[in-house]
Order: sequence, then structure tokens, then C-alpha cells
Amino acid sequence: MAEQQFRFDDGAAYERMMGTWSRFAGEIFLDWLQPKPGLRWVDIGCGNGAFSELIVDRCEPVQVEGIDPSEGQLAFARTRAAARLTHFQQGDAMALPFPDNSFDAATMALVIFFVPEPAKGVAEMARVVRPGGIMAAYAWDMFGGGFPLEPIFAELRAMNIAPPKAPSEDASRLENLRVLWSTAAATEIETRVITVNRTFASFDEFWNIAMTSSVGTIIGKMPATDVDGLKSRVRGRLTSDSAGRITGAARANAIKGRVPK
Repeated sequence: MAEQQFRFDDGAAYERMMGTWSRFAGEIFLDWLQPKPGLRWVDIGCGNGAFSELIVDRCEPVQVEGIDPSEGQLAFARTRAAARLTHFQQGDAMALPFPDNSFDAATMALVIFFVPEPAKGVAEMARVVRPGGIMAAYAWDMFGGGFPLEPIFAELRAMNIAPPKAPSEDASRLENLRVLWSTAAATEIETRVITVNRTFASFDEFWNIAMTSSVGTIIGKMPATDVDGLKSRVRGRLTSDSAGRITGAARANAIKGRVPK
């Protein structure tokens, strides 16, 4: 079966699957950043606006710009309450449509491994942020089993079926994030690991939500008997309680630094 890349074009489907995970990790990430109120923010790869909304709700910004290549995602973002303060527009992380020194903080939330040339994306972050401003990102630990759908991915790999991939997954490694920030001449660089848990009412809820993502396309092409076996093995990897609730875990690598003065 040919390798498939992740696609996120449906904002509502993304909200069910990844938006919730993103907020769990994003809350910890913003607590770690400790931003001052009154900043101008750019949320690069804002998707359906899940993280942009956190910025509005938690950080008292004076301006938020959300940039994403997917109009389907942006259409959902514009329906959020955060749109009262956030301007969402289509754009490329490697060629941001803003002048130099336009912002106090630039973030990539679960994005950097989707940027075809991560170094260009990080250089653009540094360009549009004022000297002394924040440039920060977090990304699922793809190589350390941190992706929220790792229980499914692990079983697919055991079947010699390649799970969906992001184009620049190497960028999610902590050591590679450090190199990217150092190459952009960032100062005060710090990294950390963010671990989050999510509870589902049942295994069926976990599975049905997972099937709204790119992995659902792969599994949808499998014979029914193979799918049944896969579901059974995935169920065995997950923790459940006496009520049948399922707890999933995910882990992200995070980095922050400042544009040199």
C-alpha cells in the first residue's frame, strides 16, 4: 500500500480528532511560555483555530493573526469566538505575508513537521518577530510514540502497513528543534516534553474519532476481517476502566526562544 501523508482540510473533523488534543497540550505550552498580556501574536499553521482560541482566551493579546494553507480549516476557524480578535487568512509558513518585526510572539502549534522546509519556516518566524520577542513551537513526538494515534499506528506497522506521515517528521525531534532555533540565531532557547491524557466514553468513541483522520482512509481500504483483528489488538493496547472509558496518552516536544536584540 502506497505511503499516505496526513491531510487536514475539514475543520470540523479536525476539531473532533486533533483539536481537543491540541488544546490539552496548548494549555500546558502557554503556561510554560508565561507570556505577558498585551502582545501581538501570529499563529502559524493555525488550522481550524484551536490554538488561536487559546491565545485569545488565556493571554490577553491585542492582536492575533492566524495563517494556514487550508481554506477548509480557515472557514471553521472563522466561526470561533476567537474570530472577534483574530484575523484568519490563507498563507505559507515559509513566506509569511507580514513585514519584519510585526509581532511580539510567533507560534507553531503541531505544525512544524508539516512545513516542507522547516528551517525556512523558523527563519520566517524570526523575521516577523521583533527583537527580544518570542518564537516557540510544539510538535508531537512522532519518533518516541507520542502521537495520539500511536496505538493504531503501532499495529499498522506490525502488519507492514505504513501509517500516514507528515513531510518533515524529523523536525519533531527535540535535538532537531534545538538545531532549527539555533540556526535562526534564537537566544534563551529552552525545550521541554509535554504529556497529556484524554478520556473517551468508550473504545468505539476513540475508534470512530480516529477514523475521521487520514488513518481512516487507509483502514477503510482493508478487508473487514483485517479491520476486526486490528481493532481487537488496538483495544488491547489502551487502558480502560470499569465503565468502559478509554484513556489515551500523547506526548509533544516543545521549544521556545527569543529573537536576538
